[in-house]
Amino acid sequence: MAEKKLVEAITSMEEDFAQWYTDVVKKAELIDYTSVKGCMVIKPAGYAIWELIQSQLDGLFKETGVQNVYLPMFIPESLLQKEKDHVEGFAPEVAWVTHGGLNPLQERLCVRPTSETLFCDFYKNEIHSYRDLPKVYNQWCSVVRWEKETRPFLRSREFLWQEGHTAHATAQEAEDRTVQMLNVYAKFCEEVLAMPVIKGRKTDKEKFAGAEATYTIEALMHDGKALQSGTSHNFGDGFAKAFGIQYTDKTNKLEYVHQTSWGMTTRLIGAIIMVHGDNSGLKLPPRVAPVQCAIIPIRQQQEGVLDKAYAIRDALKAAGVRVKVDDSEKSPGWKFSEQEMRGIPVRVEIGPKDIEKGVCVVARRDTGEKTEMPIDALAEKLPALLETIQNDMFEAAKAHREAHTYEATNYAQFCQTIEDKPGFVRAMWCGDQACEDKIKEETTATSRCMPFVNNDPISDKCVCCGKPAKHLVLWGKAY
Repeated sequence: MAEKKLVEAITSMEEDFAQWYTDVVKKAELIDYTSVKGCMVIKPAGYAIWELIQSQLDGLFKETGVQNVYLPMFIPESLLQKEKDHVEGFAPEVAWVTHGGLNPLQERLCVRPTSETLFCDFYKNEIHSYRDLPKVYNQWCSVVRWEKETRPFLRSREFLWQEGHTAHATAQEAEDRTVQMLNVYAKFCEEVLAMPVIKGRKTDKEKFAGAEATYTIEALMHDGKALQSGTSHNFGDGFAKAFGIQYTDKTNKLEYVHQTSWGMTTRLIGAIIMVHGDNSGLKLPPRVAPVQCAIIPIRQQQEGVLDKAYAIRDALKAAGVRVKVDDSEKSPGWKFSEQEMRGIPVRVEIGPKDIEKGVCVVARRDTGEKTEMPIDALAEKLPALLETIQNDMFEAAKAHREAHTYEATNYAQFCQTIEDKPGFVRAMWCGDQACEDKIKEETTATSRCMPFVNNDPISDKCVCCGKPAKHLVLWGKAY
């Protein structure tokens, strides 16, 4: 009865995907709700995933010359007002501090929704000469945005992220860095999270407040909704002019710097759940799984069983596998369900009969496939199996995306596809925001990006108004 209940506690994703998602994050003990509305506790199992994301992403950043810094979490109101488009974009989501202790503040402080203005204020005193450039900084921190509707990991009032902020001598250097960081994000998502992404440019309506251009990576979730998974922004010299960030070039002439900004957040954990998960719970790609292998002893009370389980654990640890023995007193069936719920990529089952034969049973979380493997070969074979699982999970997610990507060449076809076939829709656009607004209002789909590749015209007319088309756009309903 108890074993049955663990899986029954998850609503089927076909029945109610939103409820399935909530059940998984709760039952896999990734988060808990708090008495602070719209904010969550990230529990050890969830935070361990974030730590693996953070360490691997940070390593990729540093390979490109990024240095980490930390700036205050408070922004004076006067500072926020300096860049008009930027402040207008964030105004509805800002949380304000009005008192210090019992005393009203002379000037309100905003709790950072993002740190462009603080970095600009810092850079104007830090940068004087071309010799001071480029500045390639990043900070790991939390930000606060007063969201109306929240969902664990995907949208919360406080969330963890990294935000890169760079300053360059030329427009070309800023553009190169913007694209470089987008490519870092895409590489990370595909190689570490086993999550295929589409790189592209946001339309002006969807770009970041104050940016000249926003580049994005878009992923498709299992339910056919899109998730913006990372963005990189080219600010040009707009912020520099608003904040007076100038440097003396080699000819002793004063010039404005060109800036970029780029970020990824804990919403990536939500993406992992919704791209890979199933009705048994999480499926973690091995490179981001805090525990890559669970060893489950069968009849562990019998002499020698636990000793053998611990010996296997030590051998796998020495081979670089993140491994854990479940030596709790729960039944093996319950332990199997729990391992599946938590998304641990591989399960090793070992009992008295297996030990006699010198073998164990190895079960893959992604496919459910079980194979017998010699105990002595585990340390050699398991790392290779984890790589296979990593690659297979990526290919499965890619196949799912391709099977749920459609094309539309007229508005009736577009509306019907959006309504009946959840996924990405490739369709042409004239470049007029009125068509974007109409599509969003009538179908709730938004432009996800203008893709960098596979962007050949599929028609010469805008899917909405029929006028000459300028861009191929990826459309979809989104989180």
